[in-house]
Amino acid sequence: MPSANVIEWIREKYLVVITDLDERGRRRWAAAEARSLGWGGISAVAQATGLSDRTIRTGIRELDDPDALPSTRQRRPGAGRRCREDEQPKLVDALERLVESTTRGDPMSPLRWTCKSTRTLAKELNRQRFTVSSTKVGQLLLSQGYRLQSNRKTVEGKQHPDRDAQFQHIAKRVRALQRTGQPAISVDTKKKEPLGNMKNPGKTYRPQGHPTKVNTHDFPDRELGKAVPYGVYDLTHNEAGVSVGISHDTAEFAVTAIQRWWTKMGKKRYSSAKRLLITADSGGSNSPRTRLWRWELQRLANKTGLIIEVCHYPPGTSKWNKIEHRLFCHITRNWQGVPLEDLTIVVNLIGSTKTEEGLEVHAWLDSRQYERSRKITDAQLSEVRIKRNKFHGDWNYEILPSQ
Repeated sequence: MPSANVIEWIREKYLVVITDLDERGRRRWAAAEARSLGWGGISAVAQATGLSDRTIRTGIRELDDPDALPSTRQRRPGAGRRCREDEQPKLVDALERLVESTTRGDPMSPLRWTCKSTRTLAKELNRQRFTVSSTKVGQLLLSQGYRLQSNRKTVEGKQHPDRDAQFQHIAKRVRALQRTGQPAISVDTKKKEPLGNMKNPGKTYRPQGHPTKVNTHDFPDRELGKAVPYGVYDLTHNEAGVSVGISHDTAEFAVTAIQRWWTKMGKKRYSSAKRLLITADSGGSNSPRTRLWRWELQRLANKTGLIIEVCHYPPGTSKWNKIEHRLFCHITRNWQGVPLEDLTIVVNLIGSTKTEEGLEVHAWLDSRQYERSRKITDAQLSEVRIKRNKFHGDWNYEILPSQ
């Protein structure tokens, strides 16, 4: 039996090379060391490395017969412990029943109302007398085609039968105005943003260990109020104007924002324009059912001399409005992680929004107070010169300037 010094010397050599060897390499290195020591070598190497004498003897057999194990394998075929799903044929089915309990209609499933983490699933499977770890559960889920996924907003509810036809009509009208050099815009109100030193979702680079400190609770500050951004996006030139209001999102505020865009940007860009196409949602401040919306558009037509054509997206399809994914998403990305402490910060962050595709955004503060629930009488509504389209006149119409 080799001395204690020899065993310590073998241990030091093994610790040097162990990180560079796989299972096959460790086994064969130990076998070569044991063979070089002669009698008692297997026991000495086993004591120095912690490998079993059986493993070392297997390595010696492999050294004697190099062709017994292909170079692409760590072990001979069939060696090692059987996988859990082979040992327990019903394991995979039991796991799928737990994961898919909501879709398979099993009201008695123990995890129907529980967060299905791998640890929870493994614990329940073990309770059902299977033997499996949370790591193995994760491997089985991957092998069965499961992945961690969040909810996806795709179900639009009951769809209007003319939904697609309206989309085609809007696209057709936009192309028609673009061919003749007339302005076509997409409008909408972005989500109201409470002002104050509050957490804004997202991250921004800061010195490590020094994050921006914000209030613990996001209670609205009545004195600071909220910012109400109303966007007007030019569908042809990839530029936008955003009016940041401080009071209420009314139809008067919406049309004022469109008029501000026309005065500051549109009039210069479309100096010979005869008409203006507005694409908008069917709800909110620009709803076609709102009397004030039509009345304010009439006033805008009278001031500008333009024929105001409006095309509304069908109810429940606001996410298809171009302004959502061509302007608002970039504004949100630009101010992520920055507390919106006051109106100046909001206006500056919106105005500095840019993209590699050349998006240009201008932002203005609208400090005017707008009256909520302002009424338009029947007499006033009769003054609106509205011409409804033959196809869904409730969604598609023109407001003509007064003669």
